[in-house]
Amino acid sequence: MDSFLFYFKEGLFHVLDWKAYDHILFLIVLTVPYLISNWKKLFTLVTIFTIGHTLTLAMSAYGIIRVNSSLVEVLIPVTILITALYNIFTAGKKNRNLKLGIHLFAALFFGLIHGLGFSTYFKMMTASSDSKLLPLLEYTLGIESAQIIIVLVVLIVSFIGQSIFRFSQRDWVMVISSIVIGVAIPVFQNALSSINF
Repeated sequence: MDSFLFYFKEGLFHVLDWKAYDHILFLIVLTVPYLISNWKKLFTLVTIFTIGHTLTLAMSAYGIIRVNSSLVEVLIPVTILITALYNIFTAGKKNRNLKLGIHLFAALFFGLIHGLGFSTYFKMMTASSDSKLLPLLEYTLGIESAQIIIVLVVLIVSFIGQSIFRFSQRDWVMVISSIVIGVAIPVFQNALSSINF
């Protein structure tokens, strides 16, 4: 039980860490186009994102892949910027939510990239562990729980913004996505300046 709590809390607080807010930014732009009534579709996307995340964590932990961490640090803000720009260009369009297959593929692919961002930390954490499978599942459960917390907070704030402050859904998506872009660009620039091949 102590082991479960340790890895669960590590996964939970690794996502909820305000110093490493890139994961939170991605979840904000992933969530903001959806209403509370779309919760099933949204939680499917988040779970697919977690599956991608877990796959790269597992491959890294078992030595199947090696990653250039500075390159991954550049790719993570790119996923945020792509998702935010997609939101802006499709905000208010009726056929936006019809392309669930594309969204699922993008969530899986971006999950793979974000998983690489956690892989070095997870590898260090489990270096002395004989089995990496159970810690991986416990860590992933913590990550998924943190993601659900963030998604719920974004949905509630979106509901308040759209029902109390009377933002249209289109305007809300565009404003929040633009704010995230404004935060993500310096992250991207910093990551780009520190890249080493």
